[in-house]
Formats: sequence, C-alpha cells, structure tokens
Amino acid sequence: MIRSKRINRLFLGLASVFVVWGVKAQETEIQYLSGKGYQDTKEWEFKISGGRKSGEWSTISVPSVWEQEGFGKYQYGIKFYGKPFPDGIADEVGQYKYTFEVPKAWENKLVRIVFDGSMTDTEVRVNGRSAGDKHQGAFYRFKYDITDLLKYGKENLLEVTVSKESSNASVNLAERRADYWNFGGIFRPVFLEAFPAKFIDRTAIDAQANGQFRAEVFLGHASADDMKVVATVKDEEGQSLGQPMEQSITAGGDKVVLESAFEGVDLWTAETPSLYHIQFSLYDGDELVHQVDDRFGFRTIELKESDGIYINGQRVLMKGVNKHSFWPESGRTLNKELNYADAKLIKEMNMNAVRLSHYPSDPEFLDACDELGLYVLHELGGWHGHYDEAIGMELVESLVTRDVNHPSVIFWDNGNEGGWNTELDDEFAKWDPQNRPVLHPQQLLNGVETMHYRSYGETEEYFRGDYIFMPTEFLHGLYDGGHGAGLYDYWELMRTHPRSGGGFLWVFADEGIARTDQDGRIDNQGNYGADGIVGPHHEKEGSFFTIKEVWSPVMVMQEDELSPDFDGTFPVENRYDFTNLDACTFEWSLGAFYGPETGESGHKVIKSGELNGPDVAPHESGEITLPLPADWEAADVLYLTAKDPSGKELWTWHFTWEQPTQYLQAGNGSVELEEQQSDYVVSSGDLKVTFSKENGQIVAVKEGGSTISFGGGPRFVAARRGDRTLDGTVDPDFEKGMDRIYKALDLEQELRAITAEEKDGQVTVKASYFGPLEEVVWTIQPGGLVQLDYTYRYNGVVELMGVSFDYPEEKVKAIRWLGEGPYRSWQNRIHGTTLDIWGNDYNDPIPGESFTYPEFKGYFHDWHWAAFETEEGKIYMANDRPDNYLGVYTPRDGRDALLYTLPQTGLAVFDVIPGVRNKVNATDLVGPSSQPQHVSGKKEGRVYFKFKAH
Repeated sequence: MIRSKRINRLFLGLASVFVVWGVKAQETEIQYLSGKGYQDTKEWEFKISGGRKSGEWSTISVPSVWEQEGFGKYQYGIKFYGKPFPDGIADEVGQYKYTFEVPKAWENKLVRIVFDGSMTDTEVRVNGRSAGDKHQGAFYRFKYDITDLLKYGKENLLEVTVSKESSNASVNLAERRADYWNFGGIFRPVFLEAFPAKFIDRTAIDAQANGQFRAEVFLGHASADDMKVVATVKDEEGQSLGQPMEQSITAGGDKVVLESAFEGVDLWTAETPSLYHIQFSLYDGDELVHQVDDRFGFRTIELKESDGIYINGQRVLMKGVNKHSFWPESGRTLNKELNYADAKLIKEMNMNAVRLSHYPSDPEFLDACDELGLYVLHELGGWHGHYDEAIGMELVESLVTRDVNHPSVIFWDNGNEGGWNTELDDEFAKWDPQNRPVLHPQQLLNGVETMHYRSYGETEEYFRGDYIFMPTEFLHGLYDGGHGAGLYDYWELMRTHPRSGGGFLWVFADEGIARTDQDGRIDNQGNYGADGIVGPHHEKEGSFFTIKEVWSPVMVMQEDELSPDFDGTFPVENRYDFTNLDACTFEWSLGAFYGPETGESGHKVIKSGELNGPDVAPHESGEITLPLPADWEAADVLYLTAKDPSGKELWTWHFTWEQPTQYLQAGNGSVELEEQQSDYVVSSGDLKVTFSKENGQIVAVKEGGSTISFGGGPRFVAARRGDRTLDGTVDPDFEKGMDRIYKALDLEQELRAITAEEKDGQVTVKASYFGPLEEVVWTIQPGGLVQLDYTYRYNGVVELMGVSFDYPEEKVKAIRWLGEGPYRSWQNRIHGTTLDIWGNDYNDPIPGESFTYPEFKGYFHDWHWAAFETEEGKIYMANDRPDNYLGVYTPRDGRDALLYTLPQTGLAVFDVIPGVRNKVNATDLVGPSSQPQHVSGKKEGRVYFKFKAH
C-alpha cells in the first residue's frame, strides 16, 4: 500500500527528540539560538582573522558559511590535495558572540547546547567558561552539557571560535583536501535542548519486514529507582499498531530494550515509503517524567553472497546518484525546502537511491528520503584521506546515533576512494542494532565491489567476479557529457546481470558557488564542480530526461512506428520491485501537428483517454490495450503516458505511422530561369535564388527584394576523432587530447557538370561531382518552394557525416521544429526526447559557466521540419526522411574543451552524429552505442526550403 499522508511531526527533524516549546514538563524543550537554515537566520556578532572584512567586529547570519556572508577567502580543496598543513591555505578563524536568555523554569532541567554542523574546529564558551573539549569534524552533530554554565532567567553570553582548518591532520586530509568547495563557519542550526531530571537520551530501532520490533532506549543517567519505559506505535493515520510495549529498568540501569512482534505491517521501501510513529514514555512509578517521539519503517536489508541486495526479501537494483549538500547562494547551508526539493528532483528522474557524498547531510534530507522513498548510502567523511581512529570513533558515533532510525538508510559508507580507516569498520555496528552493511566506496568489502568509473568492457569483466558489483560512482558527468550518454548500454548490462547491485551516477548538481566577491558569478572552479545532471540552481540538462526514460519502472516495449494493422495493444514491462501495474494509470492522446508556417508550437489533441494499469506483477511482462477510435490513423501522433500510483508521470512515449506528408507546399505562379556567365538565377514569385556554375551551390537568396544570407551548400561533411585510424581503431601513439578533437576529413570534391532547365512549370538545376557528394538536384517550384535532392557515397569509419549549409549564426534569433526534443541528442544519448513541435530562442551558453537549457545548438533527432527566425526573415526546412538528424550549428563545449572540439557545420542534415564522452572515459569505452560508424554505399536525402524576408 502506498501512503499519501505524512505524519505530522512535531520534533522538527531531531532524531528521538520531541520538540515543543515549554508547555509540558515531560517533553523536551527546544530553544533555537540560530535560525533553522538558509533564509531563516539570526544575527550574531562576528570577527574573522583573515581575508575579506577581517580584523573588526561586525555581524553575521547564523547558520551560514562565512564566505557567502562576505567574509574570508574562497578555497577549493583539491588544490592542496594530500597536504595536511600547506602554505597558502585559507585558514581563517572566526569568532562569534551571541547573548540569549533561558527560562527561569529550566533551573531544574539538564540543558545541552547542540551544533548540527560547524566547519571545522569549534570551541565553545558560555559565560566565559569552556563548554568542553574542542570539536573536530565539520559535518557532524555535537553537543555539550551546559547546565552548570547558564544563568537562568538572565542574559547569557555564548562565544564560539571556529577554525576553518583543523589542527588535526587527519581531519584536514579527510574533509578538506577533496574535490569540492571548502567553507568556514557555523553552517547548520544551533539550539538548546532542555530535559527533565530523568529523561530518555536516545533510541535505536530495529524493525524488520516480518514485524519483529526491537528498540534500545538509553537514559540520560543511570536509574536510581525502579522506572519503566512504555512505547506505543501508530500508523500514519493515527491508528494504534498492536499493544503498547513496556519494560522496567532496574536501579542502576541506563538502558532498556523493548521487543514485540507486529502483524499486518505496511513495509517501507523506496516504492512504498510506509512510516510509523512511535512514542516512548519514561515513568517513575506512576509519574510520566519524559516523552520522545520518532518515526521508523519496517524493512529488512540483506546481502546475499554473489547474488544481490535484498530489501524485504526482494532483490533490488540501485538506480542512484551522488549528491552534495549545496546551494549556490548559501554553500552548505540549506533549509527544509531545499532538502525536500533535492529529493523530489531525484525521484522525478525515476531514481530510487542516493549516496551522501562525501559527508552526512542535513537531517531534513533524510526525512525527505524516508517520506518520498529513496535508499540512502550514508557516508562518513573521507575523500582520499581518512580520520585517525580517535577522531573517527567519535564521528561514527555522532553519525550513526543521529540517523540510526531512518529507514531510508540501508548502507554506511566508511569514507571514499581510499579514505577508509579500516579500524572504524566495526564501529558502526556498536551504535546500530540493525547492523547495516558497511561499504568502502571504490573497494570490495562485505561482498560488495563498488569500484568507480569502469569502462563498459571493464564493467563486463567486473561482473565476472564472485561478488555483487555496484559502482558507487559511474559515468562521471562533465558539461553535457556522461550521465545519460551511454547510460542505456550500461543499464541494460546492469539490470540483466544476476550479480548486479545497480549503481550511482556522479553527480546530482553542479557545485557552482555564487561568488560574493565577484558580483554573484557562478564559479564551478573551472571543470571541477561542473559535473551535474542539473545545474547549480537545478537547471535541467538533457541527461535528466534520458535518465528518466531509461530508469522508468514501467516500460512500453512497442517500436515507435506503428503498423497499419495495429489494434491498440502495447506490450509492457513492470520493472518495479514491489508495485503491481494495476496500481498505476495510463493516459493516451491522439494529436495533430501544426504546419511550419502557422507559427504555433505543441499539438492539437484530437482524442484522449485514461485507463487503469493491467494486472502485471513486479518484474513481469504484460499488455495494455487502448480503446482507440476506428479512424486513429487520421491523427499524426499517439502519446502514451505511464503514471505512478501517486499520479506522477514516469515517462511519455510517442508513436507514429507511415503517412507521407509534405510540410512545405508549392504555390501558384511561374518559375523562370536566367543563365548568366557564372551563375544560374531562378525566380519564383518574390523569390530569387542564384546558383554558382563553379560549385553548384546556392550563392545568393533574395525574397521580396531583400537578401537572406543563406548559401554555401550543400557541402559533404565527414569527421572522426583525431586519434582514430582509417579502420576505426585508436592509434596508440596518438597525441594526448586527440580523442577530444574531431577532425573533418580532407576529401577532394570537384564539380564535374552542371545543367539547368525549365520544364513543366518548374526549374531544375542539376550538379554532378567527383568525390563523395555525387549528385545535387535543385528543383524550384511555383510559390517559392525549393526542393533539394542529394546523393553521396562514402565508405569508411566516421563519427559525423552529412551535408551542411551556411547561414550566419549571429543573425539567428529562434527556432521552432517538429521533431524529438526539446533537448538535443548525441549518438549515445537518443533517449529522453519526445516528438512534438518545440520552440527555442537562440542561446549559446558556456558549459560550466552559464546554464541556459535546452541548448539552441546541437543535433536533433527524428526531425520533420524546422523554422528559423532570423534578423532577415524566416528560413523553413522540411525533411523527407525524418530518421536522420538536424544539425543546428556546432555544440559548444566548455572553455577547456575537455569533451569535444567539432567541425563548424552551420545548418546541416546528418546521417551520423557523434557520441559524447564523459569526464573519465573516451567514447570508445562507453559502450556499443558510443562507437564510430562504419558506413558504405549510397546515401540519399531530400530537403525542402522556403524563405520569407521581413
């Protein structure tokens, strides 16, 4: 059963703490000294030792990273990789002061001050006295008992000293010499918690899929009297589950274990995130002295050797992504809205898992994962360096005890890529009664190999090992490479292999900071932080939709061209793990497309309907039959949308059928031919086109007396990677970087003959060539319709091939087109687009520096027509063979050109387009769909043009 209601949580994200502001003595009382996150802050006094605004007292928002408040110096960690105490590091020290009052009624309570996160070394004083030992480790909750330091009912002074760099070498190597931004400051909330004299300190829950329940309840102090704990469980609707649990605590004890067995429980999974509410009550005799609340889910995690990951007895593949805690304006300071937005966007891509790279997240993000349904790999900090044992033990305790009751957490990660202190592996279980598996990301541990960034071939080899293979990072994104490019190939390999655990893409979002010292410029530290599926402000790149389609848990397995005898029945696959398709719905619609000269985008819906999904169990196949009208073929397109049980779109497929359509039409009037010394000039109404006798190409276009600067085509274009030999292999002696440079083939092309004739009311200009472009036939029809038929022949290996035309890019303003979009395609990223009429204004973003999507330039699949709005007028193109690609100028890579440099090709029609590499692997290594094409034989094409000047 999929739950739609949420528990009304009063504890505001604090595990095992019932958060109320002083109404009942038996409940924990919380007083925030800071705000609760980004855009909810309080002003504290502040002075910083170095960098911007240093040396004088002012004020700062808390919580925040001080760089985003205009203090200190920006620092990216990897510059000082491997050096614990390097010269030149940004090592500011910030001093905070804040005055506050606490109620007189708290005098008989135990009071703690809690920091949810402070970077990096933090020393705390209250009323001039130390609260305890210096805390080291940036991303972890820590707290001090300040009961004896407070003045109750009076003003108190809090002083906090935060050192951006740690005095502990291992903390610096684990946290601050990594491939991400280093910040300083109190970046998560600070609050007081007041407990009654006898209280519950924390709980640790183990609730299994069979209904077995066990909770460890820890008291704040050893019991001096006979006491007891009573726990009641309720579902999301507030209905009690089973009978209350009760257990006495003998004198001197500080822990009690509650156990029960519940029947008929709704199980927690990423598909069915069913949650339960539990209230723990501490009694001294008959007196209720303290209560705490929490949430949990019934679910079981099991690793089966050389098999897979099992949730509640069902093998599950991780469709996951790595994620930083980050927002451009606030660095690592987030709020509930941003945390939930991240989780929702991950779910929108049909993902079911997330890895917290490379440190614990805000508790609110885990709340979102619990509620929305995401499997979580929860990570102890450690990029390539690791914490020493003394510090590490404290931080593991903090990490696990804060988040142990989140059902979304299914693994603990002990560091990353060598950042493992193996002495800490057994520490997680000391605090976790569920004994969740511990992983070493990029190493084999506990039967799970998590090696990063293997090529497609290496991935096949890893699957031959006697272990579960689940890469915790793969398809390293950069700019518009990786993620979706090659994902289909990898996923077909992963989902069909019996020892696969799935995998995690790198990374969710570009880590681009809005520099307060550079007028808010987004800084990705060159190419280091520009690896996201979405941009810094969650701008969706094309791969977002590729992932959404490839990882859809419902798949329609019908080819996208329907046969004339199609009866409305579609084969479907249920790739859910726990959900029957009868819990889903399907929507369909028949549509008619507008013509290119109407100026309209989208389509007209002719008829539509909705129906329930068929009875198809998880991992099974079935059929769905649409009640299509008898004249369905009169429409242009059929759309079919699968929706999950909550009504959210999983994916929309489109289907067409053979129906010859000429989108640009001839008109009335005469067509005239004028032969000049070096040209043929053809006139049709207001259109005048000049063809060169020297090369057979258009050299001038005028419409209504105004010039449209279209010409220089068609030219045959072919290119391949600079390191590739004639037979398609890679030259081992190639110059470094040539795998990123695509060179146009230097092919001799010479006009052999050209003729022109006026016949049957139209003019034909025919050119034949020596070279790959064999023949070009221009036919100018009445009303200004220009038809181009071309033939070329090339035998060999190519990664780009077709014909191109010139039009000044600087004069183009917008495009509308009927084709698959709105995002561009690569050869290895065809999935993720939909057939429709799309519109896009001209843009030319610099990947990693500007984030306008979808990009105007690139290759567009299955195109039928295109209308370009220019400064001079409109250029219409229509395609007679929509299985090829429309080339709209040349895609732009980042300034450092780490993915590709492609030939400039203007407006083009391509039969072959390149794949795109990712940050780690060249195209040869990313799977079958990324390989160069060996072409042979004759290629023919037909394109229509119309021109309308302003």
